[in-house]
Amino acid sequence: MVAALLISGCGYQFAASGDMLPASAQTIYVERFGNQTRVTGINDELMRYIKDEIDLHRRLKVVDSPDAADLELSGEVRFALQTPTNFNSALEPTQYNQSIVLSAMLKDMHDKKTIWSTNNVSSGEHTPVVPQTTVATTPTFLQQNLRADDIANMTDIQTAQSQTASMQDLMMQRLAQHLYAQMADGF
Repeated sequence: MVAALLISGCGYQFAASGDMLPASAQTIYVERFGNQTRVTGINDELMRYIKDEIDLHRRLKVVDSPDAADLELSGEVRFALQTPTNFNSALEPTQYNQSIVLSAMLKDMHDKKTIWSTNNVSSGEHTPVVPQTTVATTPTFLQQNLRADDIANMTDIQTAQSQTASMQDLMMQRLAQHLYAQMADGF
C-alpha cells in the first residue's frame, strides 16, 4: 500500500496515458523524419514503428495530411551506429551493439506552437552474430520464429542477418515506445 502511494505520488506511470497531450487533440500527422546518418532509409523504416505505436495507444488517430491534423510530429534521426563489441580468438566480431538516437518536436497545428520537443530519444540492442554467442533461452530470442536447433544449423552469415534484423526490429519498437511516452506524458 505504501509503495503504491509512493509510486503514484512521484508521477511515475506504467504506460503512456497521453495526459500531457492537448485534450482537444484527436488527430496527428507524422511528418517524414530527416536522416542525418549514413544509414539509408532508416528514417522511413522508423516511421512505420512510430505510427504503429501511436495507433496502439488509441489516443490519437494518425492522418495522412497536416491539414487534417490537430498535432504534427516531426523529427530527425541524428545517430545510428552498429559497432562490434565482442570478438573471437581470430578477432572476428561475435557481437555488435546497435544504437539509434533521434530528436523530435510536437506542434499544435491550430496555434502553430511547439508544445513538446526533445533532442535525445534513444534505443540500443546487443546483437549476437554467430551461433555460439546466441542465447536461445532469452525472452528476446524466444519471441522470434526460430528454435535453438535452427540457430545451431545456421552459418555465421545467416545468424548475423537473422539476429541483426530481429534486434533492429526490437530496437525500433522500443525507440517508438520511448518517443511516444515522452511525447504523450511530457517527460
